Amino acid sequence: MHSQPAIIFDLGKVLVDFDYSIAAKKIAARSEKAPEDLHAFLGSSPLLVDYESGRLTRQTFYEAIRNAISFRGDLAEFGGYFADIFSEMPGTIALHTELRQRGFKTFIFSNTNDLAIEHVQRDFPFFKNFDGYIYSYEVGAMKPLPEIYSAMEKMCGRNGADLIYLDDRAENIAAGAARGWRAILHESPEKSRQELVKLGVL
Repeated sequence: MHSQPAIIFDLGKVLVDFDYSIAAKKIAARSEKAPEDLHAFLGSSPLLVDYESGRLTRQTFYEAIRNAISFRGDLAEFGGYFADIFSEMPGTIALHTELRQRGFKTFIFSNTNDLAIEHVQRDFPFFKNFDGYIYSYEVGAMKPLPEIYSAMEKMCGRNGADLIYLDDRAENIAAGAARGWRAILHESPEKSRQELVKLGVL
C-alpha cells in the first residue's frame, strides 16, 4: 500500500457539466436539421463513440457529421460549436482543491475527445492541477472497458484499494470496484464529500 491513495475524477458531470443542446442550436443554424434532432444525434451518435474511442480522427468525425446533417461550416467553426458545451461544477472543483491541499495525487479519467479536451484546457484553469490524465480517445477504449482502467493503474502506479474513484455513471464505477478500487458514485459534491470523509481522506 502507498502511504496515500491516489484520487481519480471523471470529468463530465463531475468536474464540468455539459449540454449538447447548446452545440445543437449553433450547429443547426448552419445545417438542414432542427436543433432538437441534432441534440439527440450529437449525444447518441455511433460517430461520437467512434471518435471518443480513437477510431475516428477529428477530421473524419467532422466530415461524417457534416455529411450526415449537411453542415455548411468548416472544421474550425464546427469544432468551436461542438466543444463549447461545458460549464464548471464549483462544488466538486472545491473538493478537488481541498484534496490537493492535503497532498493527494489526483487524476482525470474521461471518455472524451480531443476537441473537448482542448476547449476545457483553454477555458478552465482548475484543469491543469492534476498529476495525470487518461482519455478514451488516446487509449483507444472507453469506460467501462478494462483497457482504460489498466491504463490509469499504469499511469499512477497504483491499483486496488490504493485508488479512490469518483464517477457519475454506475457502470463505470462498477468496473472500477471490480478491480478493487474504492469507488464512489458521484451524485452531488455533498454526497461525495461524505464518502471521502468515511474513507478517511477528508
